[in-house]
Amino acid sequence: MRKSVWLILAALFAFAVTSSIALAAVNVKSLPTATFSGASVTLTGGNFSGLGSVPADATLTATGEATYTCTNPTGHASPGQNPVPAQQGTTTTGLGNADHNGRGTITNMTATVSGVVPTPTAQEVGCGGKGSTQWTVTLNTLTATGAHLEITQGGSVIFCRDYTLGGPATGTAC
Repeated sequence: MRKSVWLILAALFAFAVTSSIALAAVNVKSLPTATFSGASVTLTGGNFSGLGSVPADATLTATGEATYTCTNPTGHASPGQNPVPAQQGTTTTGLGNADHNGRGTITNMTATVSGVVPTPTAQEVGCGGKGSTQWTVTLNTLTATGAHLEITQGGSVIFCRDYTLGGPATGTAC
């Protein structure tokens, strides 16, 4: 009986300790805002507190689409009919909280999408039909259409936001 009482007390203590850790959260002073421009997404203005002295890092990943132009062997160019996913672009920056009493900021970070490697075929971008194996495919435009922000600390994600071209500048919670 005494042993089970001690086990219950130990379990309650462990629950209380882990609950208080789980309830400790990052305080968002201002949300980062996203600006989309062509192939790039730029985040500015994020301000966080409650990070303590363990370094926190922000990682921004941009996603988007690429369009291509196809040129047949006689030199006639035709736009592709199917945008294809662009190559993701990622950038990471430290928030500087370890040196600023647990406060961290995202002053300015940019991620840029790029063309797909290897270059897609004429069939993949939707031009030329079945006989288009000898067509030349050229990158036409790159457009960033979305972005994903993760702030990590000690190997754990502590903050997450998704941004969409044409959506709210402050994004939405993940």
